[in-house]
Amino acid sequence: MDPCPYVRLTVGNLALKIPVATKPARTVVHPSSSPCFCKIKLKNFPYQSAAVPYILSDQNGNFSDGQVQSVAATFHLSKDDVDKLTQKSIFAGKPYLKIAVYTGRTGATCGVSSGRLLGKISVPLDLSAVEARVVVYHSGWINVGKEAKLSPAEFHLDVKAEPDPRFVFQFDGEPECSPQVFQIQGKISQPVFTCKFSFRTTGDGSQRSRSSQSDHGGGGGRGWLSSFGSEREKPGKERKGWSITVHDLSGSPVAAASMVTPFVASPGSVRVSRSNPGSWLILRPGDGTWKPWGRLEAWRERGASDGLGYRFELIPDMGAAGVVVAESTLSSAKGGRFSIDLASRTGAAGGGVGHKGGGWSLNFTLKHQAGAGGSSSPICGSPKGSGDFGMGLWPYSGYRGFVMSARVEGEGRCSKPRVEVSVQHVSCTEDAAAFVALAAAVDLSIDACRPFSHKLRKELCQNLDLVS
Repeated sequence: MDPCPYVRLTVGNLALKIPVATKPARTVVHPSSSPCFCKIKLKNFPYQSAAVPYILSDQNGNFSDGQVQSVAATFHLSKDDVDKLTQKSIFAGKPYLKIAVYTGRTGATCGVSSGRLLGKISVPLDLSAVEARVVVYHSGWINVGKEAKLSPAEFHLDVKAEPDPRFVFQFDGEPECSPQVFQIQGKISQPVFTCKFSFRTTGDGSQRSRSSQSDHGGGGGRGWLSSFGSEREKPGKERKGWSITVHDLSGSPVAAASMVTPFVASPGSVRVSRSNPGSWLILRPGDGTWKPWGRLEAWRERGASDGLGYRFELIPDMGAAGVVVAESTLSSAKGGRFSIDLASRTGAAGGGVGHKGGGWSLNFTLKHQAGAGGSSSPICGSPKGSGDFGMGLWPYSGYRGFVMSARVEGEGRCSKPRVEVSVQHVSCTEDAAAFVALAAAVDLSIDACRPFSHKLRKELCQNLDLVS
């Protein structure tokens, strides 16, 4: 089945250049000594905010080809989104990307915005041909503000759209109910995977399933799972042993997600804390056993957000340290979008809890790993070829730009995850199945991180738990 057409609209390389007045007004904080930011808005999408670096007026404001291209905001447009933006109506004209530039700090004090509006910019968008080719709408400087006409402020930005086709998968039920997974293309859907939720008991590695489908192929590959987690025993205040296996239509297991570190309440509380998170291993078949592909950690954030915090890292091989490619927060009440997007920057989301789907950039990941004691070199070992895990999964050679996203619902809601995977990252069934398993683990983590004062639904409780 063909992928679904998507368009990726990016805004980047922001900069602000304001002439320095001979006698600046004392009542106005000049941007050279105060931070600047902007709010970026596209119709039907939440606004995104971004910091804007300041450039002195006597500096050359050119952006060289060798300079790192920073992405300030990204909008992912499905075919329906494009159609809504381009539909002809007497009430709706040509779509515009609108940018409001502010001086001062972002945020609000006592309900009043702390920034001072410098000016607004509107960039017209012609989305008629973006599904077939890259379109650059603006690249360079533009006058902004209400300053003197002879010396206006200048704002630099690059705006472009490019085709970003994706495979779309939809669970037809909640992951703990062992659902089918359908591939979606427009109004057409067809089954491609089946899921089996089960409980993995500690010690012998055996599983007790809630479905009648076949178990993991081969039992010899489960013993090493405990080496990635910890056997923390706190009866009544832990959730452990959850596992979900993804099968293709022939019944062969093609991916799995297994809870390797129990979700345990912190001492004196009923919450899973950030300092002691639970974790999952995302597994792919290889050489007659299961091989780790990624590790997902999750916890319950404290404070006003009260959200699900998560961190996902790729595992290059059994010996090398993992590489963090996603870390953010989802609303525990409303749910949100888990995303791996190596071209986005953190903090780009406007509104909501945390950055729903805000991914770490690859440059930041390297610095983060180096600062945490990991290797700062992208070559921690030889790059993996297609013989390992079915494709080149070495994160610095295999993954670029948007990778995947999964929409999950919050607590108490019927959650049927919807998964989008970039076409460039799928070359076989196992590739797609690994992302489906990851989406299931994210969804199940919403329940695993529920306060222990709340009861879970029966599908998530082992028989012993129900008896107790």
